[in-house]
Amino acid sequence: MTSPSSVDKKDKKQADVDVSNFSAAEELQGNLKLEDVDDKLMHSVLENDKQTIDEGLLIEESLNRGIGSFTPDMMFEKMVKNYSFTKSIMGEALLRIVSGYDPDYLEKNIGIPEFQRQLKKKIEQRLDKFKKDGVLNKQGVITDKGIELASLILYIQELDNIVPKGMIGEKFHKKRSVYGGKMDARNYRKGDRYKDITIKRSAKTAIRRGHASILIEDLKVHERQSRGQVCIIYALDASGSMKGDKIGTCKKAGVALAYKAIQERDKVGLIVFGTDVKDAVMPTRDFSQLLKAITKVKASAETDMASTIKKSIDMFPNSDVTKHLLLLSDALPTKGDEPEKATIEAAGIARTRGITISMVGINLDEKGKKLAERLVEVGKGKLYIVKDLKELDKIVLQDYYSVY
Repeated sequence: MTSPSSVDKKDKKQADVDVSNFSAAEELQGNLKLEDVDDKLMHSVLENDKQTIDEGLLIEESLNRGIGSFTPDMMFEKMVKNYSFTKSIMGEALLRIVSGYDPDYLEKNIGIPEFQRQLKKKIEQRLDKFKKDGVLNKQGVITDKGIELASLILYIQELDNIVPKGMIGEKFHKKRSVYGGKMDARNYRKGDRYKDITIKRSAKTAIRRGHASILIEDLKVHERQSRGQVCIIYALDASGSMKGDKIGTCKKAGVALAYKAIQERDKVGLIVFGTDVKDAVMPTRDFSQLLKAITKVKASAETDMASTIKKSIDMFPNSDVTKHLLLLSDALPTKGDEPEKATIEAAGIARTRGITISMVGINLDEKGKKLAERLVEVGKGKLYIVKDLKELDKIVLQDYYSVY
């Protein structure tokens, strides 16, 4: 029979660990794959192909401004007849891409007959090239390939914006979980995963205790905490007043939310609303599906929040998860006999189903603020009043992080 002292010596010898044998576990953040995007489009954009990027921006800007097709003669006629009005409808970026000229240069020379002839020819040539490349069809209508390219541009633009600014944060519940995020360190216990061992903390403990190598009693592991399962629906107002920069910025914020939430293994749904619910994507972890749906959003018509809230109730799962609806709008609901009353009633029904509601109000007037305050009070969520669109993606992610 082996003596207790010999067992202790054997265990101690096996417990001695050479720090150099450890390597830090690599945490794979990974890119959310855009499986539906053509590889050629992806490579062209990543290689900074100006023509391809311009085509993607053309589609993105046109959708943000409610433009679904391009006719050379009509566009030229509108520019010559009333340039200022055309500029307000199309925006500078779209004018630049379609004409090939700087908007200020266009404005100075639009009345010159010789320049008009050059302009008409250039518009025809550029739109013919867009058709040849497949982002527009023969009638000048945006194609599926155009949508794919625009979605890729939108994705890269927003990731370039949020990653350098450190907007990709963490959210945690206090519940312990082996799959959660790394938090405080504690002493190693039998059954802990080796990949959770923190070498730096373990080595510091061994040094402090005067040990030549790391012993079992020196080992420290990361305590992991659960992020909790969250199901969030991003509800985007696509009424006429949202055209242009408003809806464009909201779409980018939606991309940021989808990217982050899916990385955290949460599910994201989408509702696009105007006069009624225009489009809806059930809560999913399919980033490509969400990205394409967000890209296609086009502004038009009135605002119906009540129908949006009711639609979200049907979209949330019956399972025991955190359910949260985030509404983005720049105006009061306008559809129905008593749209404000209907909106609050719908929020009350949603709350009884365990759904919280937050709202991002973009430049709301006083009446709009009061309704928004009542809405989030009933929905037990938060209200964010936005005056600077540059802060929108940060606010949307902040709301996501606050959901428990």
